[in-house]
Amino acid sequence: MNALGSGSAAAIEPIPPQSLNPTAMGRLEGTPVVRSPQQLRLHRALEEVGWTAEIDEFNEAVRQSHPSVLDPILITTNGTILAGFGSWRSAVFDGRFEINCIVYPLSEDESLEFILTHHQSRSGWNDFIRIRLALGLELNFQQRAVDNMRAGGKFKGLANLPEAHCIDVRKEIARAAGVGDRNVSNVRTILQRAHPILMGALKEGTLSINRAIQFCKLPRAEQLEQFIRYSEERATNRVIRGSIPQPKEKKASLNVLAVLDALQCQEARQPGSVAVRVGRHKRTVVLVGQDYIACPHSQKELKLT
Repeated sequence: MNALGSGSAAAIEPIPPQSLNPTAMGRLEGTPVVRSPQQLRLHRALEEVGWTAEIDEFNEAVRQSHPSVLDPILITTNGTILAGFGSWRSAVFDGRFEINCIVYPLSEDESLEFILTHHQSRSGWNDFIRIRLALGLELNFQQRAVDNMRAGGKFKGLANLPEAHCIDVRKEIARAAGVGDRNVSNVRTILQRAHPILMGALKEGTLSINRAIQFCKLPRAEQLEQFIRYSEERATNRVIRGSIPQPKEKKASLNVLAVLDALQCQEARQPGSVAVRVGRHKRTVVLVGQDYIACPHSQKELKLT
């Protein structure tokens, strides 16, 4: 038995796609239809960047008490999903035969613009991901600029866009991604120079564009080394922030001078066992590992026994 009856689409009112770019606003309203989940697909640009943010939307869809309460999936005529990725994944996972959809006659470029605009504030669609996707619209924006110039009697016989119109294309990319112009240029540089590990961190949202562009000034091997140190420092800072506000029991407090003397002895016994990292805090915090505390030498030096 189908999870959704074939007549369920009749109850869906045609609605215009929200947040659609101006070039597609003149399109007809969407048409309610019923489709098999297998007939739908991700936009080619999402597949190319390895986008997986639908996992968050999938979890949200799974939490819904009944499939009938889910919003219709917005799609194009050829089955490209515009919105409702989580509902689609949930339908595939549940083995449902039919899902309610609303179809809009949009081209590949128009559908990508819609996806970007519609999902700008959604979790998983960080600035880096959106800019990478928007860069796929560059040729389309360039063609629009050329057409506009020709319509105005300019751009006669030139092979390339003038610099001013190249800047306009960058602004269009930034507009589609919902970011500042400068970040578009930064992502271009990152795509050319960044180590693959940095690219993965950017996609996951654990590394910012501004920090990545600083790493890209270094050779790739050194980028990785600096990124590892940066990640370790962030993890350490999280531990510090989580531990400082907590009240300490009197018996667990350590004398600072005793700790420094003990660490000096430990380094003398095992050179390289004590690591020093420069942090961004205004105060100096010494983190002592549990393995060190458990060592008999340390307990004696710190007078823990």
